[in-house]
Amino acid sequence: MNNDYYNDEYMPKVNKIGKFTGYFGVILAFSPAIMLALVFGILPKPAALLTAFISGASAFGVLWFVEPISYFPVVGTAGTYMAFLSGNISNMRIPCASMAQMAADVKPGTNEGSIIATLGMAVSIVINVCVLTIGAILGTSVLGMLPDSITSALNYLLPALFGALFVQFGMKMMKHSILMLVIAFVLYFLIGIGAFNWLPGASNWLGTLGCVFLSIAIGIATLRNASQEE
Repeated sequence: MNNDYYNDEYMPKVNKIGKFTGYFGVILAFSPAIMLALVFGILPKPAALLTAFISGASAFGVLWFVEPISYFPVVGTAGTYMAFLSGNISNMRIPCASMAQMAADVKPGTNEGSIIATLGMAVSIVINVCVLTIGAILGTSVLGMLPDSITSALNYLLPALFGALFVQFGMKMMKHSILMLVIAFVLYFLIGIGAFNWLPGASNWLGTLGCVFLSIAIGIATLRNASQEE
């Protein structure tokens, strides 16, 4: 790959388009509220807004930091813009990006991996929009025809998907994956028995936050030890 073109031509265009679409997406997301305020004069009380923000931040605020950090090495800059604008990151964008990288035999975190991840995510977004359109029209009637055993089994799709991703990356980093699997079991066991109840809402965020940053720390330490041995 021509790294000069990637850094001097490709990345500036990615950042320019990504920022524009991101800000435009924010405007569209708030457009119903803006319309209610400007056209109909309906404004929520500041206390209600603050309460809603605190409720949302306490439940999902940690993901504002964890998701960009944990997903960026896989999807790259362009993929990050696309993922957070289109949604369905963990259950569709990341798997499609990683499968595309695996099929193209490129490594995550490289320039080649970033481009392949972008292509994989772009295809997933197009297909996702088409499937969602059909699902929005026919989904309720189709699901209503399925037996309860199948509809209840759909709840296991996301855990199965993450398990498949773990195996895929675990085969490449066996020691790291086994260690993190043990750490995750121990951490979630401690959360389950209430060892971290002194932290506000720990059951909602501590597991993901702990696993992500412990994995990063162990990975950095492993690379340093490997470089020193060489």
